[in-house]
Amino acid sequence: MPSEASCQLIDDHFALDRMLKELKAALARRDVIAGHAQLDLFWARLAVHIRAEHLHLFPAVLSHLETVKGECACAPDLSAAQSLIARLHADHDYFMLGLALLMKTMRELLKVSEAAIINERMSYVSDMFVEIEQRLIEHNALEEDQLYRWVTTMLCSADQDKLARQIMGELEKRPPRFPANVWSNA
Repeated sequence: MPSEASCQLIDDHFALDRMLKELKAALARRDVIAGHAQLDLFWARLAVHIRAEHLHLFPAVLSHLETVKGECACAPDLSAAQSLIARLHADHDYFMLGLALLMKTMRELLKVSEAAIINERMSYVSDMFVEIEQRLIEHNALEEDQLYRWVTTMLCSADQDKLARQIMGELEKRPPRFPANVWSNA
């Protein structure tokens, strides 16, 4: 059975996926206002999720592996975990940079009224978002199939509980520009 921390992160993946679908629908309709709002919310929620992993999940896994030094049969070796986490970090950087560029384009589109320019730029945003989405699907599968499972098999119950509290604390932090009802319903 997955740890509570793993379940929280998996549930957040599902919430992000629902938001992603709403964003794609707004982009397909060429709705600049809704697309901008949905992209901003998605970007912020993904950033919070990433922060929880960077501040708590990754250090918990690496710290445990450094402590047991290969003595735990249920754990990967430290270099394999470091390699996976480096890949996940690179993905996170890719997502945040890509979404920042799309946000810049969407902000600029809020000032445009010419339909041809809107259609051209919205096509660009949609195409770029498909690339981000594909990498996110692969990324989430990697996290869920490997890293999140390690938490359950490697960490003792007390460490799992501590990690779950830390993860939840991060996931509940919202940027002040989002009302609580918008953040929690996303």
